[in-house]
Amino acid sequence: MSLHAPLQPAPRPVTTGPAPTPAMSTTLPGYLEALSLVERLHRLLLDVIKDEFERVGVLEVNAVQALLLFNIGEQEVTAGELKTRGYYQGSNVSYNLKKLVDMGYMHHQRCEIDRRSVRVRLTAKGRQVRDMVATLFRRHADGMETRGILGPDGLDSVTSALKRLERFWTDQIRYIY
Repeated sequence: MSLHAPLQPAPRPVTTGPAPTPAMSTTLPGYLEALSLVERLHRLLLDVIKDEFERVGVLEVNAVQALLLFNIGEQEVTAGELKTRGYYQGSNVSYNLKKLVDMGYMHHQRCEIDRRSVRVRLTAKGRQVRDMVATLFRRHADGMETRGILGPDGLDSVTSALKRLERFWTDQIRYIY
C-alpha cells in the first residue's frame, strides 16, 4: 500500500471472527495522510534551509548539515548522542560530522574515558551557521503568527499531537525487541 495511492477499501476476508471496528476504518486514511505530511514537511524544511543558504551565499554547508549544527547548539556531544537525543536520524551522521570538522564548523576530540568515541562541538564558524538557522526559524515563527497561520496555541496543539505519535511509534519499536 502506497502513501500516495488512493485508499481502496480492503476486501472482506471470508474468515469468521470479529469484524473491523468503525475506528479502524475511519482512522486509516487520516493516519496515512499524516504519515505523508510528516515526510513532506521534513523534506520541505530542508528545502527552506537550502533556499535561505543559497540566498545569502552560503554554499559550502548543505541543509542537513546546517540543521545538525543548529540542533547541537552550545552542547558537546557524540554521534551516538545525536541519535539518542533525537537531533539527527540520518544514517550518515558520521559522514556529515567528519565533513563539518574538515570544513572547520566543528571541533572534535577523543573522549578520555572511551577512546573509540569522539565528542564534537561547534566552532565560531559553526555557531554562525547555527545563528543563521535560528534567525530563519525566528522569522518564520513571527511570520506565521503575524499572518494568522499558527499562533502559540495552534503550535502547542500540533506539537502535542506529534509527541503522542512519537510516543506511539517509540512503543511499537520497543515491542519489537
